[in-house]
Amino acid sequence: MTHGEIIIDHVNFGYQSGDAVINDLSIHIPGGSKVGLVGYSGAGKSTLVQLIMRLYDIHSGKIFIDQQDISTINKQSLRENVAFIPQQPSLFHRTVYENILYGNIDASYEDVIHAAQKAHAHEFILNLPQGYNSPVGERGVKLSGGQCQRIAIARAILKDAPILILDEATSALDSLTEKLIQESLRTAMNHRTVIVIAHRLSTILSMDNILVMDNGKIIEMGNHQQLIDARGFYKMLWDAQSGHSFI
Repeated sequence: MTHGEIIIDHVNFGYQSGDAVINDLSIHIPGGSKVGLVGYSGAGKSTLVQLIMRLYDIHSGKIFIDQQDISTINKQSLRENVAFIPQQPSLFHRTVYENILYGNIDASYEDVIHAAQKAHAHEFILNLPQGYNSPVGERGVKLSGGQCQRIAIARAILKDAPILILDEATSALDSLTEKLIQESLRTAMNHRTVIVIAHRLSTILSMDNILVMDNGKIIEMGNHQQLIDARGFYKMLWDAQSGHSFI
């Protein structure tokens, strides 16, 4: 796995039998492309990325990454090729350094520092009482939300996986921190396939392709301007978000 091409071929899935969350879904995501997933809560966005990471097995259809059927790939090997930054990153009750190193336990000290610099985390880490050796507390309780997020981005940068999946996580942050994190994410997105679950449409304006989901299906597809011009569901979401609040 090096290119990060994803093919989703007639996939069906439900958490319980008879309860379809993903309905006959087919998508081709070229390696290195940037894709946004939008839609109301419950449309199937988070479920889709969980299926790509094989947190659940699909009921029918196939998912391929770089032409390999993921049902035949060792789960650990698959997840080594996918970096995931959730809305609320899980940090361990260890030091800042160890939390970043978790992205690639074979990385050197210099690699960890470099990843933190790219994630705009290095400066605040140096200001912590013990710098990189500062404990983050249970689930990162000693850090702010923005600091936890930048640690998670540094971890993803260090992992250097060909596929990066983001559950858009800047909504609860102040505008200055959000701007820093957007810059960090731009760095993290370079030269890899990126899927962004977007709650605020303003965060995906530069995506190559935006997939609009409803009831486990893709109902519209295109870049931002194409979807605005189509005057459909996406345009309605965009107009409703004049202040770019939560969907």
